[in-house]
Amino acid sequence: MFHTLNLTMEAQMATVTLNRPDVRNAFNETTIAEITQVFQQLDADTSVRAVVLAANGPAFCAGADLNWMKKMADYTHAENLADAGQLAAMLAAIYRCSKPVVAKVQGDCYAGGMGLVAACDIAISVDTANYCLSEVKLGLIPATISPYVIKAMGESAARRYFITAERFAASEAQRIGFVHEVVNAEALDSKVAEIVKALVSNSPNAVKQAKKLVQDVASREITPGLVAATVEGIAQIRASEEGREGVRSFLEKRKPSWLL
Repeated sequence: MFHTLNLTMEAQMATVTLNRPDVRNAFNETTIAEITQVFQQLDADTSVRAVVLAANGPAFCAGADLNWMKKMADYTHAENLADAGQLAAMLAAIYRCSKPVVAKVQGDCYAGGMGLVAACDIAISVDTANYCLSEVKLGLIPATISPYVIKAMGESAARRYFITAERFAASEAQRIGFVHEVVNAEALDSKVAEIVKALVSNSPNAVKQAKKLVQDVASREITPGLVAATVEGIAQIRASEEGREGVRSFLEKRKPSWLL
């Protein structure tokens, strides 16, 4: 039972929906704990092939809840470390989830909310959504979300938006690579469904390993060690049950077993 989000299951897809529309889905310690819990749960659920992260209300996520921030104002350094550690664990639970995660951004996305989107594998945004890394306006920095946001938008864009706290449109978010596609509100559901259909049509193990491959290889120097690791990776997947089945089904011109 969750208090700040909803979890729905349909066929092989799970949808996690942020459900605090009255505060623009801003997160507090409860939300952070529940997002961490639900993604760990879905990671272990073999019936789930894809996860959609969505939100109710006009905004996707406004970042940190104001009441939660008021409490943090009196935290000691040790308490702040522990609190930030929980936020980091939440982002890691999304990023490290073995299932592909699609962010369905139906409204504005600010501060920590951008961390949620950046931790996902694919981001689809409505064209009316605005984005903002607003931390410096409050005398803060987007430290905990920075590994994910910088990976998503790149160093050059991060330098600008981290220090200006400018609000930018969904079209700019797509231009810098932070989101993959921008659609109008009427097309958002169908576009996300299209992406999910593509995900669940592929080999579950190959999708899992391909996601891990990107995370392992991205930004690394091409060394003999990295090359050896990739050679080992293809050798293992070829010898796997799904790898063999996929090649056999292609040669035999039939559907693979994961589609039957």
